[in-house]
Amino acid sequence: MAASCALSSLSLSVSVSSSSSPRRFRPRRCSGVVAMASVGQKVYAPGVAVSEGNGGLQKIDLKSPHGSEAEIYLFGACVTSWKVPSGKDVLFVRPDAVFNGQKPISGGIPHCFPQFGPGPMQQHGFARNMNWSITDSEANEGNPAVTLELKDDSYSRSMWDFSFQALYKVALHSTSLSTTLKITNTDDKPFSFNSALHSYFRASISGVLVKGLKGCKTLNKDPDPKNPLEGKEEREEVTFPGFVDCVYLGAPSELTLDNGLGDKIVISNANWSDAVLWNPHLQMEACYKDFVCVENAKIETVQLEPKQSWVAEQKIEII
Repeated sequence: MAASCALSSLSLSVSVSSSSSPRRFRPRRCSGVVAMASVGQKVYAPGVAVSEGNGGLQKIDLKSPHGSEAEIYLFGACVTSWKVPSGKDVLFVRPDAVFNGQKPISGGIPHCFPQFGPGPMQQHGFARNMNWSITDSEANEGNPAVTLELKDDSYSRSMWDFSFQALYKVALHSTSLSTTLKITNTDDKPFSFNSALHSYFRASISGVLVKGLKGCKTLNKDPDPKNPLEGKEEREEVTFPGFVDCVYLGAPSELTLDNGLGDKIVISNANWSDAVLWNPHLQMEACYKDFVCVENAKIETVQLEPKQSWVAEQKIEII
């Protein structure tokens, strides 16, 4: 056991090839970090454990001494549960989600990389449909964190012929869950991508309010997803009376979600320059009333030269 800052603040000394720079949200400093280096020998930091999840897939369990818990599947590096000390799960996994290692997990916080939405490769890219590996675990004043890694292989190269490394750190605190995503170009040629965290929040959709988006440029995919309508958000509070699929360009670094269940959730970020709101309404009649997607995204293309990196951070906190 040794004190370490190796992966506790991934955004330091990083070359960012994006026009947006990190704003207010900053990672914690390294004081009090206890790291376990023998990850390959299945030795993890306090509060970090690996177990068998649904469908026999491996998952990581994070437990804070304050009573909060989180669950992350190595398949897709998908956070499928975040429970606050009261035992309430803030995230939502759809009832039609499958855990077979073949299809992405529908719910929680799936990745969209290196493509957001439809395009030349499978929907939302391949990162949510691949197995990630554990590279580090640590405990910061008792709060556990784990870092996962994804690298290119023959499967990813069949769709996107580049060498890359993705590091994804998930840190659990008493009333918040924070993530840091770092994409590095390990190829000898430049590449470009876009990305998002497709976050599903448990909700009562008739009572959902999202604040902070007034004045943003919008790309509204209702009624025609292939030809989004450009506009401007005029509302102080966005509601969900029907089908909603809308991109907000130049979104602020902090949004507030009232989930209609009595909870207010602050969603803050650095370098996720855009936001997406989605609820399928009657297209998913079995469960649309029970969730809302409020997603941090990078819709504008990021271009990285060889050895350059891009970093984005998210923090969701119940207040």
